[in-house]
Amino acid sequence: MKTEKFTYLNIDIDKEFSQHPLKSLGAIYKIHKKKYIKKWVLGILVFCIVVLFLPWTQNIRTKGKVTTLRQEARPQQVNTILSGKIVKWYVKEGDMVHKGDTLLQLGEVKSEYFDPKLLLRTDEQIQAKLQSITAYEEKAATATKQVSALTEGLQLKLASFDNKLAQQQLKIISDSMDVLAALNDLNIYKRQIDAAKVMLDSGVIALTEFEKRKANFQTAAAKKTSAENKFLQDKQELLNLQIEKNSALQDYTDKIAKADGEKFSALSQVASTRADVSKLQNIYANYDIRNQLYYITAPQSGQITKAKKAGLDEIVKEGEMIVEIVPDMQNYAVEMFVTPNDIPLVSKGQEVALIFDGFPAIVFSGWPQSSYGTFVGKVSAIENNVNTAGNYRVLIAPDTTHKKWPKQLKLGGGVKCIALLKNVPVYYELWRTINGFPPEYYQADIKPDAEKYK
Repeated sequence: MKTEKFTYLNIDIDKEFSQHPLKSLGAIYKIHKKKYIKKWVLGILVFCIVVLFLPWTQNIRTKGKVTTLRQEARPQQVNTILSGKIVKWYVKEGDMVHKGDTLLQLGEVKSEYFDPKLLLRTDEQIQAKLQSITAYEEKAATATKQVSALTEGLQLKLASFDNKLAQQQLKIISDSMDVLAALNDLNIYKRQIDAAKVMLDSGVIALTEFEKRKANFQTAAAKKTSAENKFLQDKQELLNLQIEKNSALQDYTDKIAKADGEKFSALSQVASTRADVSKLQNIYANYDIRNQLYYITAPQSGQITKAKKAGLDEIVKEGEMIVEIVPDMQNYAVEMFVTPNDIPLVSKGQEVALIFDGFPAIVFSGWPQSSYGTFVGKVSAIENNVNTAGNYRVLIAPDTTHKKWPKQLKLGGGVKCIALLKNVPVYYELWRTINGFPPEYYQADIKPDAEKYK
């Protein structure tokens, strides 16, 4: 049987195989080829050992968003103080406004403020009350003058009565002396008539002489009685003068008291009217301010967003939001949210690497120096209470010693935050991660640049 001869690529396979029986096997399995696997394995092992001893920066990775350090730089609502209907819009959503620019005009919806001359009429009431105050003050002044006149009249009246009383007392003294003189005369005539009676009985004197002496005695007795009556009348006149004096004093006292009452009543009316004027002035000022509140102005410069009301004649309630203004201040900051497990590792002045949404970055979390496209901030404030999600809010301010944050940032933009902690070897970090231990507690050194963010 004839053996067929096989050829492949002009090579005689039988011939080649007969001459070198193991050459094909070596060509297939590369038995005689020099191998470098051991060197590669050894090199990779050495490289891994070197990497294990490289420094690794521990960090806390979390999310946050762009905000501002100061409250007035954050978006704020513009609310209406009073209720009303929208009369005219001066802006639309997206417009940039300056502080004090008019946003919209409101119309009145309460009937007590419909009068277009409300301020004028209130001012007229105030002027009328002021005139009443002037009249009451003049009345009080007149009452004061009346009291002064009555007081002077009382003093004159009392002086007149004092003079009369003094005169009457002198007259009483004079009458008392007349009574004493008449009594002496009566006693003399009584002795004479007693002597004359004895002499008449003895016949020494005549009856006519006796009757003459008797007539003198009776005349002396009459004079005595007349002097006593006059003395008693003068005493009664003195008592009447004292009664008249007291009556005049009481009368003038009543008149002065009445005049004082009118004066104090007028002063009371003045005080009451002043209170009414103050109340009306308060109402006038409220009306004036209310008229100014019909035009709602921008509290600060910024962009108009979120207009809640759209059309005209729509009714807005007191305290209701009209629009929202996003201030144009560029004092940006980042707020990140840290879990309670990691919050003890965060401190003021600590550096945080930031990756803003929309700005590409290459990040090596363990080697922040090798990262590209990240921005640096420092912890400015740490809140002491958790939010509704159970995390702590941490504010991060720009670090002026590094490159500036992008100008294109917008409030509310997303941020990935990497809080940098202590530098440890890679092997330690691997061991810590495998065992589930927390990062090393690290207190950052607050440098002067970070002091201003406290």
